[in-house]
Amino acid sequence: MYDEIHVKNLEVFANHGVLPEETALGQKFLLSLTMYTDTRKAGKTDNLEDSTHYGWVSKFMTEFTKTHPCKLIEAAAEQLAEALLLRYPLLKGVTLEIKKPWAPIGLPMETVAVKITRFWHRAYLGLGSNLGDKKAYLDQAVEALNKTPGCRVEKVSSYHVTAPYGGVEQDDFLNGCLALDTLLTPQELLERLHEIEAEAHRERTVRWGPRTLDLDILLYDDLVMETDDLILPHVEMHKREFVLNPLKEIAPNKRHPILKQTVTELAAALSDDR
Repeated sequence: MYDEIHVKNLEVFANHGVLPEETALGQKFLLSLTMYTDTRKAGKTDNLEDSTHYGWVSKFMTEFTKTHPCKLIEAAAEQLAEALLLRYPLLKGVTLEIKKPWAPIGLPMETVAVKITRFWHRAYLGLGSNLGDKKAYLDQAVEALNKTPGCRVEKVSSYHVTAPYGGVEQDDFLNGCLALDTLLTPQELLERLHEIEAEAHRERTVRWGPRTLDLDILLYDDLVMETDDLILPHVEMHKREFVLNPLKEIAPNKRHPILKQTVTELAAALSDDR
């Protein structure tokens, strides 16, 4: 649970819209924002530096909304929410509502609005390579993720030399894990990982075969989900020492959302079974 700071019905004159009169002449928009944060420190110190100043936030929202015109208010809301979360480090999430009181539809209507909630998420990723300059491939992946908009690499484990998994004869792997704070959805993150693998010339020819770079989403918050191309938590993570050992370095007390055991406990159980 987070504390909340509210800004309600901030008036901004901007040029969002599809119709020529909207883009050329502009119109009034009303912005309401809920900032999810921890106000405890600011409440104790009475120090502005320990808070997210609603006045500065309001000025930022005004300028951003004026200078980033969009055809759709859905796009305006998405861009502004992301900009706020990237700019203000104390924010864990936001709920943003953009109202359009003068929507030109030729019908009696008080307002039309879009309301979205966006949060930072913590993901844990597995990294592996067993072709070429393995360390360089892993380092490049970490750098690429850190440069991805809406992503911040927070912790990286040491790299572990591990025997290949799956019965295919090949060179040893170099494996590691990292903690990532991200605004991307799980599917968007998966697509970004595939892009980074492609940049490293990853070829998917043999299951569990050699590869220049292998990136897997192990955990995403405490989310449990299954789609055609993504299962969370990773279905094999609790069976793999080359995942649990580096993950234990950066998140020893993180609990598996299904098994309810910490990473440390999962690693110990796997070691005992050997």
